[in-house]
Amino acid sequence: MGRKINSYSILLLSLLLITYHSNNVCYGQQQQPESEDDETIISNNIDNNNDQSSESESEQIDYVTPQIDEQYLYESFDNQEKFQQRWHKSVAHKADSSDLKYDGEWDLVRTQDLLKDDLALITKSKARHHAYSVKLDKIYKFNSKPFILQYEAQFRNGQECGGAYLKLLAAPSGNLEDLNDKTRYSIMFGPDKCGNDMKLHFIFNHINPRNGTITEKHWSKANSVTNMDEVFKDNRWHQFRLELYPDNTFQVSVDKHYAQKGSLLEDFKPPVNPPKTIDDPNDSKPEDWDEREKIPDPDAVKPDDWDENEPRKITDPNAVKPDDWNEDEPEMISDPEAKKPDDWDQEMDGDWEAPLIPNPKCSSLAGCGKWSAPLIDNPKYKGKWKAPMIANPAYKGKWVPKKIPNPDFYEDLNPFKTMSPIDAVAFELWTISDNIAFDNILITDDLDIANYISSLTYQIKKEISDEKTDNIMVKAMKYANKNPWMWAVYLFVIGIPLVLFIAFCCVSPLKLLQQQQQEQEYDPAYSKKTDQPQPDYVDEYEKKRLID
Repeated sequence: MGRKINSYSILLLSLLLITYHSNNVCYGQQQQPESEDDETIISNNIDNNNDQSSESESEQIDYVTPQIDEQYLYESFDNQEKFQQRWHKSVAHKADSSDLKYDGEWDLVRTQDLLKDDLALITKSKARHHAYSVKLDKIYKFNSKPFILQYEAQFRNGQECGGAYLKLLAAPSGNLEDLNDKTRYSIMFGPDKCGNDMKLHFIFNHINPRNGTITEKHWSKANSVTNMDEVFKDNRWHQFRLELYPDNTFQVSVDKHYAQKGSLLEDFKPPVNPPKTIDDPNDSKPEDWDEREKIPDPDAVKPDDWDENEPRKITDPNAVKPDDWNEDEPEMISDPEAKKPDDWDQEMDGDWEAPLIPNPKCSSLAGCGKWSAPLIDNPKYKGKWKAPMIANPAYKGKWVPKKIPNPDFYEDLNPFKTMSPIDAVAFELWTISDNIAFDNILITDDLDIANYISSLTYQIKKEISDEKTDNIMVKAMKYANKNPWMWAVYLFVIGIPLVLFIAFCCVSPLKLLQQQQQEQEYDPAYSKKTDQPQPDYVDEYEKKRLID
């Protein structure tokens, strides 16, 4: 038993040492828990950051903003001067109200306590309308290249009601300081919640090729994305991506996992293309059209013995009052401990009476108060007589108006290419909760670029968050995946205790059992108990005994 305990101890100690080592070298230093300063506005605390001790600075990760070739838009928010020059806060009012103004405040904050130079845009106001927007570096036109939108969001104080979606404004978007809820957009994408209603919006504006009218097309599965509840309450960074392709297919992913796939022609309400035929608005149901599938039998007659006057319930004639039923005691009594409230006004409230409570004297009895026999079903009850139902001989089925060609019918077989070009990105939000952070907005036509940005931004945030929640085994596995040479260390350090464990717990008892069996087989006393021929090794044993 002692050897078993030692083997277990070696195995456990090895795992702990490996995990400790991986935790300390994962980012070049030991991770520290996220502090309350995570939400501190960077722009107001530059001096404080400069005053941090060298020890504190050594604990931080030197984050480097990804450098990529020019895309339609890549906004990291890490350059404060560039941000202030490019982004525009709306000074307009809601389109249908002169009172509701976009007065929500925005600022830049640090994304993680450990990421020294990684900044994000954040809403700072509760129950306000927020509007902020930026022009693209170049206009995106829907032609032969994919459209890929990717960004990150974090709900630091959860979300009661409001959105965190992006609007991709149709060109020309005009003066962004005039942005409001009626500013025309091509696509709207991102999370939204109010109460228990949680969805991932994907809406695009479709232009009718016949008359030029614009209609919003809503993704029919916006409510079916799993784990959206966690997005709004787990206080972690989440990445949202929309991939839209020239063949009219699309893919939506959350945190680098595909959530849904679909088609612009099949998965939106109302559909892109209207039906070829519609109900004739001038057609009406004939007066003699009978839609009743069954009718009462006109030839049925109520039986002579059918009594409609019998009640449904009657008192039980066989019931007998229990012997311990006390009719002299009331079932309810006034509460003897109740007192009239001090603010009771006799004139306004009337005479005060103590509330009633069950009579404690009746708790051990069958009952108190006047006894009456219980009610039972009346065996003679039949109820009101009704004629049985029969098939309606005049039944013609459910009436529907006749179909006519749809005068508004059109066929747009490639809605991807008919979308309006995009020249700006906007947040136009109303939200009850504050501290909703956004980071790394990317618009590109290259999926490799999107994956590259994700690996250098969102992935780092995710790993920092995972460090706080992963258990020992998960941390060890993740570190080995990043550093394959660690698998050899794991195999060596864990393999040796495992071999020893097997040797002590399994091999030794097996050898002991074999030894006991051999001793029994070699027992000379046993061999003398029979005259049957014995194996050669018995003869050799006898020879040796005789020689001795």
